[in-house]
Amino acid sequence: MTGGGELVDWLEYEKKAAENGYVNVCGVDEAGRGPFAGPVCAAAVILPYGKIIEGVNDSKKLTEKKREKLFDVIKAEAVAYSVAWASVEEIEQMNILNAAMLAMKRAVESLPVAADLAMIDGNKKPPLEIPCEEIVKGDAKSMSIAAASILAKVSRDRLMLEYAEQYPEYGFEKHKGYGTAAHCDAILKYGATPIHRPSFLRKLYAKHGKQGV
Repeated sequence: MTGGGELVDWLEYEKKAAENGYVNVCGVDEAGRGPFAGPVCAAAVILPYGKIIEGVNDSKKLTEKKREKLFDVIKAEAVAYSVAWASVEEIEQMNILNAAMLAMKRAVESLPVAADLAMIDGNKKPPLEIPCEEIVKGDAKSMSIAAASILAKVSRDRLMLEYAEQYPEYGFEKHKGYGTAAHCDAILKYGATPIHRPSFLRKLYAKHGKQGV
């Protein structure tokens, strides 16, 4: 058990993979499918077999301070890790689901140590040339996926803090691009920035009788 709460065998899926002959198993997760602004980020992490990192859990269940601390621990402990992105332009071109899959594919293929199995959070898998196992709510079940969820979340949050300095009136440092009331009010007042996802703003504009972007 780690992260507190219910008892979880965080290595259940990693053990099964090892029994099936896989050596470099990577956990894969993404962050940023829901926000109105910014790219989507994905991470892939290969941990040493049997490795439990104390405190690691689904990134959504951890405080920002805890995620930041674990970010460095995971990078230090991992056999290999990679963080990759799909841009706002790619999100608009191919939709957010396909862009998230693209970011995941890039993360896995950018690993400095080649993975032989990818364990993917969710019920969809990216187009990879290695075997994939989709695990629904995998970030709360697998140590590798949970570690990837933290790397993806922290990487994206850090980018949004940079955007907060570039576009101070939008409050990105608080909501990280998600559609909070304050963020919606800022969009309606100041308009969209180049980092906003136009397709995500259509309902907001329609609701307030404004032209789309």
